[in-house]
Amino acid sequence: MPEDSVKVAVRVRPFNQREKDRQAKLIIKMQGKMTMIINPDGNNEDPKKFSFDYSYWSHDGYLEEDGLLVPRPGSNYASQRNVFGDLGQGVLDNAFEGYNCSLFAYGQTGSGKSYSMVGYGANKGIVPITCDELFKTMDANTDPNKRFEVTFSMLEIYNEQVRDLLSKDNPKGGLTVRQNPKLGMFYVENLKRVPVGSYEEIEKRTEQGTASRTVASTNMNATSSRAHTVVTITFDQIIKNEVGSETKKSSVMNLVDLAGSERADSTGATGDRLKEGANINKSLSALGNVISALADLSMGKKKIVVPYRDSVLTKLLQNALGGNSKTVMIAALSPADINYDETLGTLRYADRAKKIKNQAVINENPLDKMIRELKEENDRLKRALDGGGVIGGGDVTMSPEDQMQMRKKMEEEIRAQLMANQQLLTDNTQNWDQKLTEARHETDAITQADHREMSKKKTMPHMVNLNEDPMLSGVVFHFLEQGDTTIGRKDASPQPKICLSGLSIQKQHAVIYNTNNGVDIEPVGNHGAKTKVNGLPLAGRKQLCHKDRILFGSNHLYVFMNPLKPETDVDLPAQITWEFAQKEIAQAKGFATGSAGMTKEQQIAQEQILEILPMVSEVNAVSEELNKQKNFEVVLISAAAQEGQGGQKGTRVMVKMKNLLNGNTWLWERGKFMNRRYLIQEMYQRYLDGEDVSHIKKEDDPFWEPTEDVLIGTANVFLQSLAFGLDFDDKVVITDYKAQEEGFLFVNVTPCTQSGKPFDEEYFVESPNELLQKPYHFKVTIQSADINKPRFSKGVRIKYKDYKGELVETPMISGTLQPEFKHSKIISFSEVTQEHLTFFEKGNIAFLVYGVQEDTVPDRRLLKLSTRELRQMEQMGNMADNGRRGTIFGNDAAVSEQSHLKTEIVLLQRKYERLAQKEKRMQQLCDEWSKKQPDQQQFEPFLRSVSAVANSSGTRLKTRVQLLNQVSEEKDDDIISLYVFGEEESALAEEADQNAGLIEYNKVAKHHFEYDKPAMPRQNTFIKSRSFDSDSLGSVDLEPFMKTPSDRENNNKPRNRNKNGLNASQRQPRARSMGDSAAQNGGQNGRVTKSNGKDKEGSSACVMQ
Repeated sequence: MPEDSVKVAVRVRPFNQREKDRQAKLIIKMQGKMTMIINPDGNNEDPKKFSFDYSYWSHDGYLEEDGLLVPRPGSNYASQRNVFGDLGQGVLDNAFEGYNCSLFAYGQTGSGKSYSMVGYGANKGIVPITCDELFKTMDANTDPNKRFEVTFSMLEIYNEQVRDLLSKDNPKGGLTVRQNPKLGMFYVENLKRVPVGSYEEIEKRTEQGTASRTVASTNMNATSSRAHTVVTITFDQIIKNEVGSETKKSSVMNLVDLAGSERADSTGATGDRLKEGANINKSLSALGNVISALADLSMGKKKIVVPYRDSVLTKLLQNALGGNSKTVMIAALSPADINYDETLGTLRYADRAKKIKNQAVINENPLDKMIRELKEENDRLKRALDGGGVIGGGDVTMSPEDQMQMRKKMEEEIRAQLMANQQLLTDNTQNWDQKLTEARHETDAITQADHREMSKKKTMPHMVNLNEDPMLSGVVFHFLEQGDTTIGRKDASPQPKICLSGLSIQKQHAVIYNTNNGVDIEPVGNHGAKTKVNGLPLAGRKQLCHKDRILFGSNHLYVFMNPLKPETDVDLPAQITWEFAQKEIAQAKGFATGSAGMTKEQQIAQEQILEILPMVSEVNAVSEELNKQKNFEVVLISAAAQEGQGGQKGTRVMVKMKNLLNGNTWLWERGKFMNRRYLIQEMYQRYLDGEDVSHIKKEDDPFWEPTEDVLIGTANVFLQSLAFGLDFDDKVVITDYKAQEEGFLFVNVTPCTQSGKPFDEEYFVESPNELLQKPYHFKVTIQSADINKPRFSKGVRIKYKDYKGELVETPMISGTLQPEFKHSKIISFSEVTQEHLTFFEKGNIAFLVYGVQEDTVPDRRLLKLSTRELRQMEQMGNMADNGRRGTIFGNDAAVSEQSHLKTEIVLLQRKYERLAQKEKRMQQLCDEWSKKQPDQQQFEPFLRSVSAVANSSGTRLKTRVQLLNQVSEEKDDDIISLYVFGEEESALAEEADQNAGLIEYNKVAKHHFEYDKPAMPRQNTFIKSRSFDSDSLGSVDLEPFMKTPSDRENNNKPRNRNKNGLNASQRQPRARSMGDSAAQNGGQNGRVTKSNGKDKEGSSACVMQ
């Protein structure tokens, strides 16, 4: 039997408007059959190359003629017709030859799968063109001995459940997928197969299925991009031979639009205790495993088991993949740099698929033989059923209970097989014209309803739906006749005129009044009906204008259209899209949706926020309806607030779950939240199906999570000071993810010796390059913390990572809100490199402060409140406590700038000291020369002396002094540093080197000057970012990403601590540089009295030796 490889094509779409607004970079190139992808962060990395059967360039090079996109002369643009000519025509030709055919589209949401498969407007895709050409070829047939029969079915796989999109009656849990024991193939039991006689009938049935998808996805809260759609066209050719017997040549065409691939392998749900329970990614993951296994088989590997049974999708595609089918895969690519990872994943997926080899055969059987064999099979199955369901002998070793269970299962399988065979018999014996006539009556009724809708749209105000999937937008219409139109659930009494179902839809939800004065909308009563108009909650009666956006509950999003008064806001786009409406809702919650000036990281974060925001709203609605006492909100976690070295990671979008009874919180990765959201959807669907979900085990409850240490906040210490040999010692604010103050951390980071001894206070490095190729050590000391919230008294610990990325933890300190850690760690570099200097200049140490949470017993009064009431209390509490919420965006930059300014001040002070001493030395020289005899005042020696000082950068030398209040033995505390300028500078430095780095004081006394030091008060103000109003989601604003945060003074009283963390009364005297008076008294036995010293910081009385 000949093998035929799966044909694989890739196609890149144009930039969408959002990508154009963000000035996205093109990452795809094509040359012949080769496709190349460029890593936007690759630093001149070579493009990755892939070769396919077809590489379609549809990014640019096209013209629009009456809505139809055609190639510009000389361009390599691939139009819809080009793609059909290569792929669809082959499917059509194979169908007429009697081969089974499969065409499936793969790619992330928004990459252009549906455009290639179905198309938009005049640009019809592969599926409608194939169907149209199929009937054109049938109509051109002139052979009287050949007739054709075409049936159409359309199903959707969502969360491992199969729904018939052409039927209004779908059983709970979906249709059953069974296996034909004779053929070994899987089929969907009771799937409606509609006879069709023209392309127009297929088009109407497709619209019917699309409308069914729209209603289902809204009511069931199912995200359409997570569902697979399978259109199956069965094409039979019945050919009569010379003797009058008939042969049927049959072809099954499967046209599959797969779910968006971006979350199948990048959900980040690792570590979720319930990840195995989520079926939402199961189909695509299983499809990837099947493709990999088939690719291995095609390459000659043995003992490979192909896991077709792992999902519903792979069962139904068994023929298409590695079976009796000629298969084509089209992979849709996004051209934008922001989607690099997903696009690369799509290319690798397609590269594996092209290795698969199928063995397709022509499906041709004599009709009489088929009917006879079906009847014989049915007779055998009936005898087995009459015999108790056992075809062969039973196992005598089985218990009676096991035998009964096996018999029951076999009877069920036999009945299902009987029904399937009977359906085949009916299909092959019933008159085709009669079946087609019956189907056309139903199709005509759909067509007439469409015509009535079309005429109403021109004369009557109405609402039209919006959906995330453009294919599902503009499908559902609700007409608002004169008078009152009630909206609510179908179980309300009296039943509303417009029945909606799903999350947050009340029995009596809203009323729309259509009067001569216009159209108004009003929420019903005080039942908490959730309705928004143009992104804002509907609090009372409001007049609707043309193109207003209305959200009922969590999922029912509509555009109000008024053909009688079409005037509208000039700023509105010509067409209202789902994306526009969602951005409007996000803006009303405080999110900035503009993209001007945003970095790639910020654009990705914004994309994820806009994607996840409606999901969080939905999960909050489920929490209220099932009374789970949990609240969810979108949070943005900066790089510094993650368990990693500051600056090494980007900002992450996460979701915070809060227990409204005891205040415990959890932070979930975006992927983990999505995983839980799908599990929550499953639970809610079971609840709608009548199942009691209030008593499930907590381990199986997606709303439950065991207690864990929670990140209270972060305190960031920036390290610029280390590059100049200076220490950092401060009370650093601990901020949570919203830049709200949670307490303070007392931290010291200081250069030291290898043993941890700090250098003297006069030590500093003028240029960081002086540290290169020398050993360097610094000590990180965490002294203590002040925590604001009493609930964290159960325990606090600090975590941070050192330069090597090793995690360092302090012990857990319990029973206090002022834990004393007394933790220190020496970090050593054997030889300083440029990388280390960059770390000092741009890096930071992020101290992550964790608190212990316990599952405490809540206040009894809270137990009496519903989740909705608890969430309202939470919202009001946030507004009362904080007024306007802040965001962590911008805070890192503000704190970094503040820390950098502190370092600059210290460096400038040190430079001031040196320049002040140089100035004093020059004044001293001038004074000395002015006192000389006139005959000794020679200009050239004077100029030489002054120039030597002026051109000198100064050499810092150490000398020994004695403090007045100490005995005269030598101690390291007696050593001071001072600068030497002028002609003797080199000689003194050489002498110091020969004397263990010290020089006698009397040799440098004239270089010891007093000067006025600038005041250096301790800075205890902390910069906080701009804030904004909170809503029920506690949403966060992206706008501070683009704006400089303003300073906000810290009102907390600072502790009375000095630089070393001691109380002022414990301060120890320490030798400091002296002023002018010491030099002037240098001849008085080398002794200075206290009155000669200045009582200033950096100056003290001393005894010279």
